[in-house]
Order: sequence, then C-alpha cells, then structure tokens
Amino acid sequence: MQAVLIIVHLIVAISLICVVLLQRSEGGALGMGGGGSGIGGLFSPRGAASTLTRTTAILGLVFFITSMSLTLLSLGARQPTSILNQAPAGTAGSANTKAPPTLPSAAPPTLPSANPAPAAPAAPALPAVPPTR
Repeated sequence: MQAVLIIVHLIVAISLICVVLLQRSEGGALGMGGGGSGIGGLFSPRGAASTLTRTTAILGLVFFITSMSLTLLSLGARQPTSILNQAPAGTAGSANTKAPPTLPSAAPPTLPSANPAPAAPAAPALPAVPPTR
C-alpha cells in the first residue's frame, strides 16, 4: 500500500512541476504555455490559463492528500517506545559477544542527597609571621 502511494505521490509531484512550468508567467520567466493558437476553446490563451490553473489546484490537492496519507501510514507502523521502560545496558542477563566492552564499577552510583553531609572544613592555619630584627 505504501509503495503504491509513494509512486502515485511521485507521479503527482512531477506532473505538478510540469503544469506549473507550462503556465504563462507574468514576468516572462519560465512560462512556456500560451501563444496565438487559432484552435480556440480549450487551448486559447484564456482557456489554457483556466485549464492549467484548475489542473494545478487539483494536482496540489492530490499532492497534499498523498503527503498526509504517507505520513499517517508511517506513523501507524511505528511502535511507541520509551527510554524509561527499557532496562539499563549493564543489567542484561545474557552476555552479548558483539557488544562493546563496558567499564567495571564497584558500586552503583548514588544520588547526592543520599550521601551524608560533609564535615566542616578545618580552620585555615595562620600564616607564619616573619621574624623581626
């Protein structure tokens, strides 16, 4: 389903680029459409402009819908995970031979509030007085 939607999205994107480039530009930049075609109706300058404008709007809407559909499909396939629910790497039951080595630790780290308060520092020693003459 997702592969088909990606192909449709790609076709719509390329079509949208082509239709935008075919439109007559106000400044004469990249517009390739228009001109004095004598057929009239659909391919007259006014008919082509309204047709290309309508086609651009429809392709833009289809592009938006396929983009949102692809986003919703990719979100639906994802499994919600949380780092809070995962076990720490050091508590794994089986030893993985391909895992990188870890540093050994004597005791698990403790919170600072769990340690007793440090003793007050000793008073600094007075500087020695130079001998007088």
